[in-house]
Amino acid sequence: SEKISDYFSGLISLNDNDYENSFKFLRQLEGLEENHESYSRVYLYSLINLQRINEAVKFSKKLEKREMNNFESDLLIGVYNVKNKNYKLASKYFFDLKSNRSNTPLQNYLAELLFSWSSIHEQDFIEAKKKFEKNDNKFNNINKIQKAFLNCYYDTSQTKEAFNNLLNDQVTDFSRYYFFYANYLFNQQKVNETKKIINLSLVKYPENLLLKQFKKDIQLNTKQNFKNQFNCKNLSHITSEIFYIIANALSSRSLIFESNFYLSLAIFLNSNFISFETLRAENFYLSKNLEKAKNIYLRLGSYGSVYKWYSSKQIGIILNEQDKKVKALSSVKKAYESIKSPDVYETFDYALFLKNNQKYNEGIKYYSKVLNMIDEKHDLYSRSTDGRGICYERAGDWEKAEKDFLNSLKSKPDQAYVLNYLAYSWIERNLKIDESLKMLERANNLKQNNGYIIDSLGWAYFKLKKFEDAKKYLQIAVTLMPRDPVVNDHFGDSLWMIGKKIQARYYWSNVLKFEDTEKDLKEKINQKLINGLKAQS
Repeated sequence: SEKISDYFSGLISLNDNDYENSFKFLRQLEGLEENHESYSRVYLYSLINLQRINEAVKFSKKLEKREMNNFESDLLIGVYNVKNKNYKLASKYFFDLKSNRSNTPLQNYLAELLFSWSSIHEQDFIEAKKKFEKNDNKFNNINKIQKAFLNCYYDTSQTKEAFNNLLNDQVTDFSRYYFFYANYLFNQQKVNETKKIINLSLVKYPENLLLKQFKKDIQLNTKQNFKNQFNCKNLSHITSEIFYIIANALSSRSLIFESNFYLSLAIFLNSNFISFETLRAENFYLSKNLEKAKNIYLRLGSYGSVYKWYSSKQIGIILNEQDKKVKALSSVKKAYESIKSPDVYETFDYALFLKNNQKYNEGIKYYSKVLNMIDEKHDLYSRSTDGRGICYERAGDWEKAEKDFLNSLKSKPDQAYVLNYLAYSWIERNLKIDESLKMLERANNLKQNNGYIIDSLGWAYFKLKKFEDAKKYLQIAVTLMPRDPVVNDHFGDSLWMIGKKIQARYYWSNVLKFEDTEKDLKEKINQKLINGLKAQS
């Protein structure tokens, strides 16, 4: 019973991304793999996610000796040999990975890809290209990346073309690979071309952390001080990027401990690629391990001004979630003021942080600074006028707020959330109800199944006294957002107006049970429960 308790405690800790505890519980059970095959996998996940690589390799070799090896253990030994440049031995393990019938399609593809790279030193470009072309085309985007890296590895005359084909893809965002293209050019000592590519990339993706940091590194012009070291002729570096791609995909599906497993392998293979740590911090944040995320951001902040500002923002968000709002505001303010010459994006970030923390008058000040630095064609114009509009509205200056919202929509008409905010604000003021309805129908087409927009749409019908239509939309909204006080209040009102008074009181009563119901709304609900809706009209 004690072993069962330790095993399940280890599993729970692993799923909670508490790797210290999962390791603590599972290491007491070493030998359990003899009777329970899954034990070795979860134990390896714990070791790797703690970055205890040597222990994990030792355990994997023990499994191999007992003929109890699995995908993860063979993968790790192969990776360990890549790191130590034992490519022939690595390719043997990766080849063996392909023969496992229990592999998922992703595992099969990964095994094939790793085998192709680990055996590349024995082939010329033509042979290698043929081998890579046989890889599973279901993973077409990763294949495109490998094609660029393959040309880069052999330094072919098609390298630039391969990267440009990747970067000009109209379907998938490959903005990250501007860094690898620029890095290739820099390693070729083509500094002017490097600067040209980086500047072009930052015009398209001005908030990309990896690209912004690379620009700073180039300005320092000391390769040894680059925060993200990468060489496409280094198989460890190429393999690390493959693992990062998989880790990022798994993270987007909320498979956090699996993501961290592959990310830890990426970090092991190229510990000098600092950007990997941003995904690790995001993973801990997503899994509510806020202190671990904060500690990573604190480390990242020491790697230069770009990472410092980024990390300060993320730490501010974490402090807010920990109900340390005063400390969050103070911390982010200090970080912003420490920037020697804040650019327009850093100023926008700070304005956004102030708005999100209900510092509306200060938010207006910094949004105005942004708008004084740009013209109407700038990509931040619509976002800044919208943000400042919200600040004006919350600060009680509706005339200026309305002007900003209209300017935002003039600049970029298809903004569902701006359409919703402006239309709902008009409805609440009994202004332009018919026009608001049209705007909300448009917003609903742009962002389907959004509870806030559907609630606003239902409320527009309510104001037009089309109560059956109102009830139809508000019922959808309350299904999408069952614990939202305002949505429940609106739905209750629509039910009352079509004669379903018992049901209306039920939804009004719900509003009083929600923790985030504001005091004014609670008072209105209490009056509705006593007197009904007509007395409120």
